[in-house]
Amino acid sequence: MSFDATVLTMFPEAYPGPLGVSLIGTAWREHGLWTLETVDIRQFSKDKRGFLDDTPAGGGPGQVMRADVIAAALDSVERRGRPLLYMSARGRPLTQARVSEWAKGPGLIVLAGRFEGVDQRVLDARGFEEISVGDAVLAGGEAASLVAIEACVRLVPGVLGQAESLSEESFEDGLLEHPQYTRPREFEGLEIPPVLLSGHHADIGKWRKAQREAATRERRPDLWAAHLANQQAKGE
Repeated sequence: MSFDATVLTMFPEAYPGPLGVSLIGTAWREHGLWTLETVDIRQFSKDKRGFLDDTPAGGGPGQVMRADVIAAALDSVERRGRPLLYMSARGRPLTQARVSEWAKGPGLIVLAGRFEGVDQRVLDARGFEEISVGDAVLAGGEAASLVAIEACVRLVPGVLGQAESLSEESFEDGLLEHPQYTRPREFEGLEIPPVLLSGHHADIGKWRKAQREAATRERRPDLWAAHLANQQAKGE
């Protein structure tokens, strides 16, 4: 069974973007481990000019995408048990835990909105979950949808090769990833940490763990607090 992603968008030409290159692109085009489909929301407008937005109820700037047009676009897609996501700055944060959950399923259906947003009624009526990729506002949901889909697809078995390469990445166990190095041994006066060249795997493991903990403590105190609480609960 493949992971099937469908995006409802006003701009199908924005895809596949980065999803069509490197190992992820190969896994799609050559191996069929996942699929990508776009649905042009404009095609479901009843307006001759293809308009799918209207003025906000209650007044205010900008335009709002109509519930009936989005519903028609969604209803043209076979859902097959796939979660519905709406990429929104007001949504719950995208997390590795949710990504891991979605990656084990049949795929995603993602709504990429535009303008001032979409009519709340279609989100409520169809059961969309609002998801944010960060505390910043984008011009539309296309870039955010690419982030969400890529995060899932890279976890699909066979897409990136060896599963063990994913085990020490950021967020997999609540910590950020350790820094990485490769040749040359010296670059602009900076050398690879000697422990990484020692050949002592136990020492390398301890160093990497310490680096992960230090980075998390410094850069993401929220994750560090959660990590400590988890360790305490486990009695470690």
